Amino acid sequence: MKKTFWWVTSILLIFSVIAVSFKSAVADKHAEGAANGVTNPKVLTTEMRFGAMVSDIYQAAGLQASGLDMGVFQKALTGFYNLKSAHKLPQNSNILTVVDFSKPSREKRLWIVDLFSKSLLLNTWVAHGQGSGDDMASHFSNNDESHQSSLGFYVTDDIYMGKHGRSLRLDGMDQGFNDHARNRAIVLHAADYVCQNTINQLGRLGRSFGCPAVSPEVVDQVIGTLKGKTAIFVNGPDSRYSSKYLDMTMAANYALPTVTDTSAHPITLRAAL
Repeated sequence: MKKTFWWVTSILLIFSVIAVSFKSAVADKHAEGAANGVTNPKVLTTEMRFGAMVSDIYQAAGLQASGLDMGVFQKALTGFYNLKSAHKLPQNSNILTVVDFSKPSREKRLWIVDLFSKSLLLNTWVAHGQGSGDDMASHFSNNDESHQSSLGFYVTDDIYMGKHGRSLRLDGMDQGFNDHARNRAIVLHAADYVCQNTINQLGRLGRSFGCPAVSPEVVDQVIGTLKGKTAIFVNGPDSRYSSKYLDMTMAANYALPTVTDTSAHPITLRAAL
């Protein structure tokens, strides 16, 4: 009996040592790869790999230096891939626009990023609605006549000539937060009050009736780049905001397909490298 007990104890001890050694070896390999800028996809979760991809684009495009918060960019990129997964964007879409209304209007708080080339195409001023606040936007609404900006994900549509000149129609994707954008005539347009002179005079930009208004100097570039089904994410300080497009696991599973599936998502695979 004692002999049997000794054998069982010895076998369990041997297996414990092997397990600890294996775990330590995997951890060492992972640490070694991370130190060399290489991650092991078999060790990292899909969400961790997605985070690494976000960080790669963020750094390559110089977004930190331009003032874009990485957390806001990760939300925007998460929604971008989920919009693709939901067939709201073309599969070859590679333009992502971020607006961060948690920053004052006197700062350049609109970014247009080319995810394919991992480059920042434009960082410029953008106005918020007069009902949302003065220099800082703090109130947001989906209601007509509120003159407030609406948070959430948008998909751009067609160009038309309106009272503000050449303008770009927007469709809100988040129910209850911006899905009334069409009925409210929330569009991207130019406004003379979006400029340094207005900031010098008022200490802030002028304000719209809820539209994301940009400077006349850049409006043609902005509209020309964003037209025809590209994604815009409008961030702001509102704890009530939520979106089904912020599911990071779903976005990660779409953005990081198997390596053999190179034809399905060429943009996402290029962005992930």
